Amino acid sequence: MAATYRAVMLTKAGGPEALEIVELPLESPGPGQLRVRVRAAGVGSTDLVMLAGKYRFAPKIPLVPGYEVAGTVDAIGAGVAGFEPGDRVAALTVYGGFAEVLVREAEHFLPIPDGVSDRDAAAVILNYVTAWQMVYRVANVQLGRTALVTGAAGGVGTAALQLLGLAGVKTYGAASTPKHDTLRSLGATPIDYHAGALDVLTRAHEPQGVDYVFDAVGGANIGPCIGALRRGGTLVGFGFMGASTQFSQIAMFANIFLGARLRGRRGKFYGITLLYRKDPKLLREDLPKIFSLLAEGKIDPLIDRTLPLLDARKALEFLAGGSVEGKIVLTND
Repeated sequence: MAATYRAVMLTKAGGPEALEIVELPLESPGPGQLRVRVRAAGVGSTDLVMLAGKYRFAPKIPLVPGYEVAGTVDAIGAGVAGFEPGDRVAALTVYGGFAEVLVREAEHFLPIPDGVSDRDAAAVILNYVTAWQMVYRVANVQLGRTALVTGAAGGVGTAALQLLGLAGVKTYGAASTPKHDTLRSLGATPIDYHAGALDVLTRAHEPQGVDYVFDAVGGANIGPCIGALRRGGTLVGFGFMGASTQFSQIAMFANIFLGARLRGRRGKFYGITLLYRKDPKLLREDLPKIFSLLAEGKIDPLIDRTLPLLDARKALEFLAGGSVEGKIVLTND
């Protein structure tokens, strides 16, 4: 067996151009750990945020990004039970996924069932668990209600539209016009956010406002999202797409919690990694539900493209361009 493996490493703060392919020494798993051969890794907006070197849940640069992986168990550390070499597993890694090999504590890995490919498993860990937990654990959506999703053609947005549809919720998706056919294919009524104020555009369809808004943008978008809600409705903000500085993040949180309350709505914020660090058993409960929906054909992750595992730089360049619909997945075939 080779004594090294290849990884895509962030060597300095910057953009995708700061990523380099490096060779690292192959390590044996320590007590309580697994060594996994990565077969697929998801690429998402949080990986872009991580490139700036300011993501609170990642180690300091130099680091290997990569938020989610599917792979096979290669070696097992002392004291680990319930895994065998060759087992197919998935994990929310937060970092380290853009590599041929990953060593991490065994408690982070869950089995991938038969009928779910490595590619699809990697595509749903971050996006669909995020959407599931927002829909069921945060908003507690009810049958027959209405919801608006912003960033609706992205990875989390398309996942949310599918899960909301399964929950019997009428959906509206905000995205640019070229992406509207994708939203229609997912059962949503598209809204072009370039055509006017989002609250006005939404209320043209739902005069009383929608019951839920799931907002991925933040920043100046929070006010119109609150306005799109009926009184008593729920806004769930997630991600930091519109909040690039600490000050803007504080302002965004204030708008979500206080702005919504002052206008008779409920404002909540969701972050998958924050929740995972606080209570990891919730992801361990929810990811198997997503895998079951995949195996049953009830959900189908929208995958914009697949690239070789070590082409993470190219994948992030595509993502930064803004034209990606759904998910990019890196595969190590």
